[in-house]
Amino acid sequence: MSGARLVVLDTETTGLEVSKGHRVIEIGCIELVERRPTGRHFHYYLNPQREIDAGAQEVTGLTLDFLADKPLFEQVVEEFLDFVSGAELVIHNAAFDVGFLDAELQRAGARVRSLAECARITDTLAMARERYPGKRNSLDALCSRLDIDNAHRTLHGALLDAQLLAEVYLAMTSGQADLMLAGVHAETATAGEAFVPRPIGERPPIRVLRATLDELREHQAMLDRIDKVSGGSLWRQLAAEAAVG
Repeated sequence: MSGARLVVLDTETTGLEVSKGHRVIEIGCIELVERRPTGRHFHYYLNPQREIDAGAQEVTGLTLDFLADKPLFEQVVEEFLDFVSGAELVIHNAAFDVGFLDAELQRAGARVRSLAECARITDTLAMARERYPGKRNSLDALCSRLDIDNAHRTLHGALLDAQLLAEVYLAMTSGQADLMLAGVHAETATAGEAFVPRPIGERPPIRVLRATLDELREHQAMLDRIDKVSGGSLWRQLAAEAAVG
């Protein structure tokens, strides 16, 4: 969609279970408009007013001593909502981050009680599981698979992870555009002229081509024929694994 505004978001928390009162200790967001970074971002470390699990300290490097003088979530909540409202939020394993942020919004008595009230949410983990069924789909695994440099990610950090996730999202959603661009360049390039792909952030929005109803029926009929001959098509096996995973 022309002019579409995306906000790529990540959080770090004191522990893994919001039901046990764990809190957000870092929020990182970066803004994309028309698939290009705008340079705008939202980033805060937060005082959680509670202990941090040892595992969380190990992966984030954040301690209570460091966070002691940082703002409370309620002190930045309006700025946060102003930044994300009306955007499409791109989050990896969205249920985790959204669960924690919804709890923080409710605790702070914010003007909305859930992110879904002010923004559309896209889960890149669900996208990755659909695209790469049966494979590891952590942020590190996706960076490796998509040739995104994450060597500097020695600790988990919300802003760094949001930046990496933005690259992952753009790479995962750029395939059809890449094919169309390659076709255009192949037709227009002169003999001996090398094709140099444009950077991900400068590529046009994807044109999504969907199968017609007749094409879908033909596809299912072909799978039925394969099933009779081989006892089961790989396509349907992968679809079943993705549904379970």
